[in-house]
Amino acid sequence: MGGVLPFGCIFIQLFFILNSIWSHMFYYMFTLLFLVALILMMTCAQASILLCYFHLCSEDYNWWWRSFFTSGSTALYFLFYCVHFFETKMTVSGFISTVLYFGYSMIMVFMVLVFCGTIGFLACFWFIRKIYSVVKID
Repeated sequence: MGGVLPFGCIFIQLFFILNSIWSHMFYYMFTLLFLVALILMMTCAQASILLCYFHLCSEDYNWWWRSFFTSGSTALYFLFYCVHFFETKMTVSGFISTVLYFGYSMIMVFMVLVFCGTIGFLACFWFIRKIYSVVKID
């Protein structure tokens, strides 16, 4: 559920990127793409920290993989968007072209999973080190 907010930040740019890749159009908004990537990183970090904090408050200390998959779940929404893009915008006829599209889409989905998951994990790792460094043991 934590991947909805980060995906909401990137889905407009995702349309332009997929359009430029599959429709042979030129992508020229690199400055905006850089800003959207920064917003994506901040949103992934904040969503992971927030959900990790809720789990720590309920005394669930297994945060390692959960923090990774909280923000990494953006890749699941990315996969759904790739399927939607294929169904609505692409005019592909043939089995090989379909396999090629979904093969490259799965590579991109895996890259988004690793990127967003790493951002979420590192943010939670920093957050937990920060809150436990303040605890005073008498």
